[in-house]
Amino acid sequence: MSFSSRTEPGADAAAPPVDHYENFPVASWLCPPALRPSVGALYHFARTADDLADEGPASPAQRLLDLGNYRAQLLTCFEGAEGPPAAESDPRWAWIFGPLRQTIARHTLPPTDLLDLLSAFEQDVVRTRDRQGYTNRAELQDYCRRSANPVGRLMLHLFGVQGEEALRESDAVCTALQLINFWQDLSVDLPRGRHYLPEADVRACGLAPDQLRVTSPQDLAALAARGGTAALVASLCTWAREEMRRGAGIVHRVPGRAGWELRAVVQGGLRTLERVESLGAAAFVRRPSLGAADWPVIAWRCLAMRKPM
Repeated sequence: MSFSSRTEPGADAAAPPVDHYENFPVASWLCPPALRPSVGALYHFARTADDLADEGPASPAQRLLDLGNYRAQLLTCFEGAEGPPAAESDPRWAWIFGPLRQTIARHTLPPTDLLDLLSAFEQDVVRTRDRQGYTNRAELQDYCRRSANPVGRLMLHLFGVQGEEALRESDAVCTALQLINFWQDLSVDLPRGRHYLPEADVRACGLAPDQLRVTSPQDLAALAARGGTAALVASLCTWAREEMRRGAGIVHRVPGRAGWELRAVVQGGLRTLERVESLGAAAFVRRPSLGAADWPVIAWRCLAMRKPM
């Protein structure tokens, strides 16, 4: 699950429109109107924190300082009505923490998921600074546990969906979406020093992690031409698909129209994965995206997602 790429003004607060491209929008017009402001508040919190971690010219030290201040303001949102207004320490984020405080109080949200998101963003800053990758899939899954899975858990909380099986399915879908995003963005992330390819998988395909240290389009082209890169992309796409299928049952637990949009999230992710797979080694030099011809396919597959008997 992912947050919406668009929100509508509501009772919680009016927020600036979102101008980021989102591959997996959820909770737009299909979301119950009463929940849209809360979804919007959570989206803007996460989107802004993510931008603090990787957008603009700020140094790693400044990014970590900003994320630390952002965390401090988040913690004030859990201090109750008598706590200081979260916007006092940095007016840049008044529009974030005012609505977020209301959402936290209204839905009794736990702090763990929101803090996990910030932990993941801070980790991104440090690992990008140090050009550090992930040793194996377990390490990357731990990152997904904090960078992606909290999104689904927060959404389930808003919709009142409970139970360990629902959480496991949600986690699997969110991890799959995060992995798909990684494989889709290879041509963007690698030159920026962001390494999400598990080193164990890289070595298993006959490549060396140092060969992933690229700085130019020419380096990417040389990497894509190496033997083993197509096999690496295929293996990682299989992993992401298995995760998605393991959690796809969550679409039948989310009620109403939002359950149908969640179907679109799942099928949109799988369709994007197909685009990555079709590129093979070329995924290292070209970022695939969905076009108008993909949406009828996604819609048909959503209709085919029948609830198991």
